[in-house]
Amino acid sequence: MSATQLAVLARTVEPQRMLRRFLALDAAVTGANALAYLVLSGPLGRFLGADAGLLLGLGGFLAVYAAGVGLVAARPHPPTLGVRVVVEANLAWTAVSFAALALWLDPTTAGAVWTVLQALAVAGFALLQHTALKARQLSQD
Repeated sequence: MSATQLAVLARTVEPQRMLRRFLALDAAVTGANALAYLVLSGPLGRFLGADAGLLLGLGGFLAVYAAGVGLVAARPHPPTLGVRVVVEANLAWTAVSFAALALWLDPTTAGAVWTVLQALAVAGFALLQHTALKARQLSQD
């Protein structure tokens, strides 16, 4: 299913439920990524062409971020400001990922592909969350 189809789904299904689901999915995927970076920083670092210390640091950051997104998702009515912070953080992560790839990372081919794919996935989460938030706001008017 494309991001456009998911965005339409967010508008046609109960927006509150879709917003919470998109936030929870973001938290789960981010948490899994954090766990992989923390537990497998050495092997993943070699495979991706990234320093194991960088992956450990990113893993720690992502673990805290995933917990925060999970807390927002767990609220019966996620606060608008909290959702906006998540959306903007996801957009910032996307921009920094592309900048890092262009300016200072020297990854393997797998690492370059991974960087682009995860950046696009995070941008997709931002789009879905933003669309669901807007749909929720329209349904409350």
